Amino acid sequence: MTLFEAPDVRPDPERGARVAADDRAHVFHSWSAQAKISPLPIAGASGSHFWDYEGNRYLDFSSQLVNVNIGYQHPRLVAAVQEAAARQTTIAPSFADESRSEAARMIAERAPGTLDKVFFTNGGAEATENAMRMARLHTGRHKILATYRSYHGATAGSITATGDPRRWANEPGMPGIVHFWGPYPYRSPFHSDTPEQEAERALQHLRDTIMVEGPQTIAAVILETVVGTNGILVPPPGYLAGVREICDEHGIVYIADEVMAGFGRCGEWFAVDHWGVTPDLICFAKGVNSGYVPLGGVVISAEIAASFDERPFPGGLTYSGHPLACASAVASMQIFEEEGILEHVRKVSDTVIAPRLAAIAENHPSVGEVRGLGYFWALELVRDPATREPLVPFNAAGPDAAPMAELLAACKAEGLWPFTHFNRTHVVPPLTTTAEEMSEGLDILDRALEVADRYVG
Repeated sequence: MTLFEAPDVRPDPERGARVAADDRAHVFHSWSAQAKISPLPIAGASGSHFWDYEGNRYLDFSSQLVNVNIGYQHPRLVAAVQEAAARQTTIAPSFADESRSEAARMIAERAPGTLDKVFFTNGGAEATENAMRMARLHTGRHKILATYRSYHGATAGSITATGDPRRWANEPGMPGIVHFWGPYPYRSPFHSDTPEQEAERALQHLRDTIMVEGPQTIAAVILETVVGTNGILVPPPGYLAGVREICDEHGIVYIADEVMAGFGRCGEWFAVDHWGVTPDLICFAKGVNSGYVPLGGVVISAEIAASFDERPFPGGLTYSGHPLACASAVASMQIFEEEGILEHVRKVSDTVIAPRLAAIAENHPSVGEVRGLGYFWALELVRDPATREPLVPFNAAGPDAAPMAELLAACKAEGLWPFTHFNRTHVVPPLTTTAEEMSEGLDILDRALEVADRYVG
C-alpha cells in the first residue's frame, strides 16, 4: 500500500477561530440542535489521521462517517481527481462519458451474478430511494419491508425505510413501508439460544410478516447486508440465503444496502460475497471512492434493467455519474487491487483486530459482546454482563448518555477519534490503517474503557 506522508501539524489557532466563527454564524448542521453544538475546526488530514488548528492530531477510528475507506489524501486518488478536472470537469448524465462508463463497467465486473448495470447517484440515500422506486416499478407492487435496526438515508423514502429513531421526527413518511425484526443474537427478539436458531426464527418472522401483509403487495425487502450504525450486526449463518429464497418464492425484489458495508469494509468488494448471495439490487456509496467527491449508486440485475428497455425510468439527477466522482471511483478500485487493500483488511482483521478485541472483552466487564468482520467491528457496552443491561438506555440523550460521553472524552484525550452510537463504540478506521496504527488505537480504547467499567456493578 502507498505510505502516506507524516503530517506537519502546525498550530494556527487564529485561523481556527475564524473557521469556527464563520461556521457558527452561517452553517446549518444536519441532525443537530444548532445552539447546542460546537463543531471542531479541522485543519488537515492524511492517511488515518486528521488534526485541528490547535495542533491536536487524532487517529480516526470512525473513517468520518464510515466512508473514508482509502484514507485521507491518498496521493494517487488526489492525482486522479486533478487529472480528471483538467480533462473535463462536468457533463450531463445524458451523454456517454469515459470516466462514467469505466466506473460502471468496473463496478459491474465486481458485483455478483448478472448485476451488470449501474445507476449513479450523489450518495447512499439517493441510492436506496431509487432502488425502492425500481423495485416498485419492476414488480407493480407497493410495499417495501425493512428492519427496525437499520438506517437507509434521509431522503423522504429512505428515512421512512429507516428503522432507527431518526425516522420518528420525519413521520408520517412515504406510504407502503413495513418494518420487521432482523436477527440480533446478543439481544434476540426471538429468544434464541444460538445463531442458527436466531436465523431460523428470524426467517420465520419474515415469512409471517409477508403472509399477513400479502406477498402480492410487496415489492421489495431492503436489508443492510451487515447492519452498520445500528450495531454492526453480522447476519447469522443461513439468514441471507433464507431471505433470498423467500424473495424468490414470492417474486419479491431483494435490495442489499451496502452503502456502508461495501467496497472493502467487510474485506470483500461487496459484503454479500461472504455468504455467496446475489441480491437483485445493490446500493453503494461511501467506500466506492471514500467520499473524495460525492458518489453513490445502484447496481441492477439484468432482469430489472430489462424492465426499462422500452419504458423510461422516471428518475434522475443533474449530477448522476459526475465525471470527477466517477474518475475517483475508477482510481480507487485500481488502488484497491494494485495495493492489496482487501487482503490487508482481512489480514489485519484476523491477526490484530479480532484477537485484540477478544482480549479487551475479557478484561473489561463493561464489554458485553464484540462482533464484526473486516474493518467493521462493534463493542456493545453494558452495566451488567449477566442481564445485558445497556450502558446507556436506547436513544439516550443528555444526562442519560453521560457514560458514553465520558468514554468519548477519554478516547479523544489520548488522540483517538471514536465512532459511537447508543451503547456501542465501533472500530471502523480507514482500510489503509496499518497493523501498528490499529494496535495503537486499540491500546487507547483499552485504557478508555476503564471509564465504562466504573458503571458496572
